[in-house]
Amino acid sequence: MKHIQFERGSTRNIRVHVLPTEQFKTYAISVYIGTPLEEDTVTPTAFIPFVLRRGTETYPETKQFRERLDDLYGAGFGFDIYKRGDYQMVQFRMDLIQDHYVNSPESLLQKGIQFVGEAITKPALEDGHFVSKYIESEKISLQKRIESIVNDKIKYAAERCVEEMCKNEPYRLHPLGNIEALQKLTPESLYTYYQHWIQTSPIDIYIVGQTSLEEVLPIIEKSFDIDRTSASLTAYSGKTEHRQVSEVREVIEQLDVNQGKLNLGLRANLTYADPAYPTMLMYNGILGGYPHSKLFINVREKASLAYYASSRLDGHKGILTIQSGIEIQNYEKAVTIIREQLEAMAKGEISDVELQQTQAMISGHLRELQDSAFELISFDFNNILSGVERTVPSLVEAVLAVDKEHIQNIAKQVQLDTIYFLRDRKGGE
Repeated sequence: MKHIQFERGSTRNIRVHVLPTEQFKTYAISVYIGTPLEEDTVTPTAFIPFVLRRGTETYPETKQFRERLDDLYGAGFGFDIYKRGDYQMVQFRMDLIQDHYVNSPESLLQKGIQFVGEAITKPALEDGHFVSKYIESEKISLQKRIESIVNDKIKYAAERCVEEMCKNEPYRLHPLGNIEALQKLTPESLYTYYQHWIQTSPIDIYIVGQTSLEEVLPIIEKSFDIDRTSASLTAYSGKTEHRQVSEVREVIEQLDVNQGKLNLGLRANLTYADPAYPTMLMYNGILGGYPHSKLFINVREKASLAYYASSRLDGHKGILTIQSGIEIQNYEKAVTIIREQLEAMAKGEISDVELQQTQAMISGHLRELQDSAFELISFDFNNILSGVERTVPSLVEAVLAVDKEHIQNIAKQVQLDTIYFLRDRKGGE
């Protein structure tokens, strides 16, 4: 496997990570801005990137903003908003062609960093606040995104299960916020919050391509012209709230659906920073991460109880969720057989085939990360967020060293917390 070594530095209380490599034909630029998940700030934080994408000081009209990307040989620019443990992350991304592939008198990388810097730190303004027409237009965009969650019943059920399971924790909050809080935001109030957000939140800038830390630091210093507090350089805590389960909660919700959505929330109370994290990856993989997993084989294939059945691990929060789609009348049967799979894991009933296939799938996926600049960036940022230094080769090695006894020990710690069932309105009313 390739040796991946980021060069690291800082400027303006912004952490900078550069991976010099000739592997890719494009530069990958990624900017992470993180804030703790909180009721009062989750919605304005989610709304900020929607407004920032409309224009900058130099390109105040959205048409000019987009034409500038065309000038950069069709560079791509976008953003994501998501949760990582108890943090809300806003990630801006740009990919643009490397300098030596084009005949440009000026460095495309420099222009790209300048564009991203201005998009984030020098937004289009009117009368000292955000442009009103952009606020109103983007409110509609974000509201539609929030409303669309309930239309995708698989995603909706997954969100509702987490919301019920973590109802007294920050993790219950959806990273896009809520419509009621969105409607109350004004150009003035959002800009006031934005200034606080950009000055005090931890910012990490990643650049992958044929460059160096020495080359990009002065460009970033000039392009991200903001006064930031030294507190913003403080590392993420890497800690999240863990809870012991006193009793399993059952939540049944009724909507206009034809197919039942059965979701279970489990607490592993073990995160990415924990030495046993590779074992947790294996636990999730054998339980429901792949087509050879227990949930898929036993719930979907053998018992024909589910249209889909899988599990998902949030390594930064230390919880695991199970998702399945079932016929509504099969609720009790499906819950029983899923719980049987959890019990089988705790008893150490894991075949050599399950162990080896899962190790092969996880290690193969990890190796594939090295073929994508943005995946490499994401993997490295997990280290920043968790405060633990992992490499792809070391994680592959750790996964391959996991045995059945390790998995059984983890399985005994995993606690079922919440059973959430989304069903039709018939029969329940």
